[in-house]
Amino acid sequence: MSSSMSWAEPADVYLSTSLASYLDTNVVLEGACERLIVGDLYCDIPLGLYVIRGENVVLIGELDPLKRELPPNMVRVSEPEIRSAQKVEREASELMGTMKKRMDFLDMD
Repeated sequence: MSSSMSWAEPADVYLSTSLASYLDTNVVLEGACERLIVGDLYCDIPLGLYVIRGENVVLIGELDPLKRELPPNMVRVSEPEIRSAQKVEREASELMGTMKKRMDFLDMD
C-alpha cells in the first residue's frame, strides 16, 4: 500500500485510546484498498483482507468523516488508466534523469 495517501491535515487525525492499543499489534483490515495517485488522477484498488505486521504500525487514527478527503481537482479513474498514467510518469522521470546526466556532463564549471 505504498501509494496510498490521504490529504487530511495532521489536525484532522484523531488518535483515540481504543486505536492507540493497536500500535505494535498486528492489524487485520477487511475491505482494504490501495489508493494510487498520479498527478490529479487517483484510483482505489481493492485488496480485500489485509494483514499488517505490528512492527510496521507506527500510527493509527481516524479521519474526520465530515471533512473532504481529497482536493476537488482530483479525478477518479479506472485501474488500467492509473497504470497507464504511472507508466507515462515513470518514463518522463527516466527521460528527465537522462537529460540531467547529459547536462551535468556538459557543465564545465
